[in-house]
Amino acid sequence: MAKRSKKPRDINALAAAIVTEATDESEPRPVSPKALVGRLGGLKGGEARAAKLSKQRRSEIARKAAAARWGKR
Repeated sequence: MAKRSKKPRDINALAAAIVTEATDESEPRPVSPKALVGRLGGLKGGEARAAKLSKQRRSEIARKAAAARWGKR
């Protein structure tokens, strides 16, 4: 069976749906506490990792990343 479009067939209803979608003044979804903690860890993770690595190891990682980027072309 063919899927039906979710757009209303009435032009006025379609216009109202477009305006509602464009303005989207609905309340934002609540963010779970686990998501907040994960984001906090993610924000400081890269900086902490870079501080822990030696200059030589960071250089090796960067070289490997550059080779992977340029090798895909």
